[in-house]
Amino acid sequence: MHIRRDHGGDLDRVRRAGEDWLDLSTGINPQPYPVPPLPAEAWATLPTQSAIAALTRAAATAYGAQVAPVPLAGAQAAIQIVPRLAAPGQARVLGPTYNEHAAALALQGWRVATVDRIEALAGADLAVIVNPNNPDGRHDPPERILDLALRVGLLVVDESFVDPRPELSVVPWLGRGPGNIVVLRSFGKFYGLAGLRLGFALAGDTLAHRIAELAGPWAVSGPAIAVGRVALADEDWADRTRQRLGADAARLDRLAGLAGWTLVGGTPLFRTYETGDAVAAQQNLARARIWSRIFPYSTGWLRLGLPGREADWERLHDGLAGQRE
Repeated sequence: MHIRRDHGGDLDRVRRAGEDWLDLSTGINPQPYPVPPLPAEAWATLPTQSAIAALTRAAATAYGAQVAPVPLAGAQAAIQIVPRLAAPGQARVLGPTYNEHAAALALQGWRVATVDRIEALAGADLAVIVNPNNPDGRHDPPERILDLALRVGLLVVDESFVDPRPELSVVPWLGRGPGNIVVLRSFGKFYGLAGLRLGFALAGDTLAHRIAELAGPWAVSGPAIAVGRVALADEDWADRTRQRLGADAARLDRLAGLAGWTLVGGTPLFRTYETGDAVAAQQNLARARIWSRIFPYSTGWLRLGLPGREADWERLHDGLAGQRE
């Protein structure tokens, strides 16, 4: 089974030397956490167990977890591990969604089907739900997801975009609810440090131990540990960032109205619009050196991340106004 693995953020597809592009094709916070000075040992020595434990405690507190998060090199590393947590069987993915889930499962011999209703996941040996979903922002409350866990073999909940809306997370229920849930969390998206390659898998003790075994020693780098410990403990920054992202998402929706687009959905980190002709809309924005994201399963959907600087907002304003010309 071949699954197309296309992603946002690949400016090499369109950029030529010397060109200045505004990349809005990802859902990464454009105002990243200010990286503190790093101690020399973060670069020069292998990560210690005490440093990893400190990162784990910081993540557990930030996520409201009663279980110990397993640090990994981004949520993508967890997606690669998930297919190895059980013998291959029937997997169902609630879609359309991030295509790496189905691709990783298929490569490990799982029979993968994409379904369009959460009820259709029931009965699967392994089920995947991205909550909130990328790219349409569809989301379900924790209670509904916990109920689903009772009707599948292994339930994978990808919460890569949940940080702006922590009330949607099932993490606080882990360890006292169904024991067949694995939650994936991304650090880089909300904290705007995707290049750091840091994320977490959270599960009950048995599954968490298996994930840690499959990840191997030193699954995250010294710099990732050092930055993650500080950033995850900074509650004031997280609260301010949630407020800013909400306001910026609303501003983006208003700008999209200049092009006559309608909101499909999204999260505070990205918005997806019905444009009528996604290819034409992307090409028009590209003429203004603005890169966006379109999808092979929709002729009309286009996703935009948030601009960071005021100059970027003005550039997008002009690019969107030109959509009607």
